[in-house]
Amino acid sequence: MPENQIIQLGAQGTIPLYFLEKALQDPERAVKLRRSIVANHEATKQIDFPLESCALPYQHYDYQAVLGACCENVIGYMPLPLGVAGPINVDGRNVFLPMATTEGALVASTNRGCMAINAGGGVSTVLMDDGMTRAPLVRFRSLAQAGAAKAWLDSEAGFALVESSFNSTSRFARLQSLKTTVVGSDLYIRFKSRTGDAMGMNMISKGVERVLEVMVESGFDDMQIVSLSGNYCSDKKAAAINWIEGRGKTVSAQATIPADVVRKILKTDVESLVELNTSKNLIGSAVAGALGGFNAHAANVVTAIFLATGQDPAQNVQSSNTLTVMKNVDGNLQISVYMPSIEVGTVGGGTVLGPQKAMLGMLGIQGADYENPGGNAQKLALIIASGVLAGELSLCSALAAGSLVKSHLAHNRKKN
Repeated sequence: MPENQIIQLGAQGTIPLYFLEKALQDPERAVKLRRSIVANHEATKQIDFPLESCALPYQHYDYQAVLGACCENVIGYMPLPLGVAGPINVDGRNVFLPMATTEGALVASTNRGCMAINAGGGVSTVLMDDGMTRAPLVRFRSLAQAGAAKAWLDSEAGFALVESSFNSTSRFARLQSLKTTVVGSDLYIRFKSRTGDAMGMNMISKGVERVLEVMVESGFDDMQIVSLSGNYCSDKKAAAINWIEGRGKTVSAQATIPADVVRKILKTDVESLVELNTSKNLIGSAVAGALGGFNAHAANVVTAIFLATGQDPAQNVQSSNTLTVMKNVDGNLQISVYMPSIEVGTVGGGTVLGPQKAMLGMLGIQGADYENPGGNAQKLALIIASGVLAGELSLCSALAAGSLVKSHLAHNRKKN
């Protein structure tokens, strides 16, 4: 079929946009024609926008890696500037932090934090927990039946059967715990599982589906599955349960910055930083009713590294849960961050894309850690926490020194 006819039929809705890759067996050609279809559609013609010749690129990209994994109805790709901060010494190893962002001064500020941290000997980190969660909602005819199901799941025999069924669905999925809550005749079940080096949502969802089948087979045959996710997980939403119970990787990072480094590199002093952190990040956040937001700008660094390494950017919501603490220890600044719910992986999702895969490679953690399953994803979480530490240190120092506006005017202002 001639291309102009495909474009015409597509613009009329006769050929579905999603069908082009399968029909043409040429992903880049499919993207090219889809651009033309969208450009010739009534919705786009109304605004007279030259989509086919606009600045959105589409050529020379590995769309084969995208298909079935990352995006649908593709019309191109979105280049983002990517900078590096560091290197920063994390547990004795120097790494550069890849950061994809359009916010001027962010990389420069994080880089300054890295310099100060290195001058004090680097970052030390601790991984406290590792487990992804999924929480289906199931419904029974009565409160008594929902309570009986909860009691069975909470029992030793019930959990043993659930655990073996769940673990049978994957080489890496390993059920750690269940947390159950009954609301009327509804039962919410929060599964927590190791997922290897994958972020793990698909893996754990597969295990959950098998467990629900086993529950029906075990006598709860009148159970209705309302939703595979009942929001008790909780994914891509601010939720106290992730702050308290953790989700993904629960980590902490700490550094000690000598007083002279605080003066020379950060242009402030230890007591001013401690006071600012207490008044802003702790009290100010409490006044605002913050949920997991007891920090200066953790989400900035988390999102930039997420974009650079192929993580799900929407999971920034819970992954940026951070408590920043600063103390005066023997005249020096001790700074730490506690992050209970960093959700990352080094396999699957956007990590299969070439540029993102390359940045994981630069960090030395691309792909799966076969000797220590989950090890690469855990290292990524610790690196992100170290980057957040650097970002918190630098921004708070700029605020304490009164130089924040000056730095943003220098790095983040350019006329169109």
